[in-house]
Amino acid sequence: MSTSPNEFARPVAVDVEVSEDTLTVHLSDGRSIAAPVIWYPRLADGTAQERARWELVGSGRGIHWPALDEDISVEALLVGQRSTEAASSLKKWLSTRHRSV
Repeated sequence: MSTSPNEFARPVAVDVEVSEDTLTVHLSDGRSIAAPVIWYPRLADGTAQERARWELVGSGRGIHWPALDEDISVEALLVGQRSTEAASSLKKWLSTRHRSV
């Protein structure tokens, strides 16, 4: 029995939706994956406009939010992995975001 290399191709993202509380990624194989926005602190801190401005990277292997400097891979979503950003890194980023004017 032979198998095609395409049979084992990993799905990639084709569309993304981010609501106030849910990140939903639609995949090339027809599935959709949903994860809580709170798993990704930068998304949770973002405005609706910042969350809506995303781009696919690596031919759909990941999603990037330029205004939030956030990257999430499809593979991480498939295995249920939350953000792995260090608390110190997030704290530094938050302090630059919320400067007093």
